[in-house]
Amino acid sequence: MRILKVSSKSGASQVAGAIAGAIREEGKVEVQSIGAGAANQAIKAIAIARGFLLETDVNLVCVPSFIDIEIDGESRTALSMIVEPR
Repeated sequence: MRILKVSSKSGASQVAGAIAGAIREEGKVEVQSIGAGAANQAIKAIAIARGFLLETDVNLVCVPSFIDIEIDGESRTALSMIVEPR
């Protein structure tokens, strides 16, 4: 499963295209973000991707959870969202 890492500076439309492409190619994708700004961009991207895929009769669901990841030797809590067709 492909993992997309989203930051607060990520473009929601660009991430949405990556999500839609991953869904078409692999069937599901994990979207990870750290912080409120990044989570906001990730949620917007998932909503935009849902619109892209509804044109082809694919409806998306998102299952959020918290995960611990390591960045530069430091443990951080990230928001992980599994996005897949319903």
